[in-house]
Amino acid sequence: MRADVQQVADGIYLVHGSNTNWVIIGEGDAVTLIDTGYPGDRQLVLDSLSQVGSSPEAVAAILVTHAHNDHIGSAEYLRSTYGTPVLTHEAEVPHARRDFLHQVSVGEVLKNGWRPGVLPWAVHAIRSGGTAQVPVIEPQPFPESLDLPGGPVPVHTPGHTDGHCAFHLPDAGVVISGDALVSGHPTSRLKGPQLLPDMFHRERARAVASLDLLEGLAADVVLPGHGPVHHGSVREAAGQARERAQRRGVLE
Repeated sequence: MRADVQQVADGIYLVHGSNTNWVIIGEGDAVTLIDTGYPGDRQLVLDSLSQVGSSPEAVAAILVTHAHNDHIGSAEYLRSTYGTPVLTHEAEVPHARRDFLHQVSVGEVLKNGWRPGVLPWAVHAIRSGGTAQVPVIEPQPFPESLDLPGGPVPVHTPGHTDGHCAFHLPDAGVVISGDALVSGHPTSRLKGPQLLPDMFHRERARAVASLDLLEGLAADVVLPGHGPVHHGSVREAAGQARERAQRRGVLE
């Protein structure tokens, strides 16, 4: 099975794994890898690097938007095998080590099992390693100056998790939004910019508030943690997601 690799700008690729995306940013012979999918996506991660003419040895660092299993699935494998540093927000470091786990529980999933798409998604998540133990043994907080291929700039967007970060690529006009702003998910009937369903967020109110931070970024391409690439103003995308979140809150 080949990874679904989509070039969205010069040297910037969105990769669709099994229900989760990751991003490859190339500059010269080196690349930055943002997120790594589920544990079961490992071969897809390696294949995606190969497809863009790179390799695990060329990964300068793995940037983690947040430490849920569907985003850090192969981070420790790459760290321990190739010595690749794994960097994340300081508030997410203990989460990546699994000092604690802030992730939707099986009980919460079952409670929401009546919702369209939830049970098929849950089966896929379990089969892909969504409940596996995949701690990163030595995650590191972002240094003061993040000098990596593509020039990604961390933007702390808490709510989905305490240390969730999006990444802005100012020169390319791209935002890698992780799960702070998505464009689709198997458990959602909505298409286009939105927040994930409430059961996935550590603090829903903070997740909604973090849309303000995304609105302030200059970008016209959004690469989400779930769903297809979104072409259009990130300001408008964040506004649409907020409106949908407010409507959902009223309805529920």
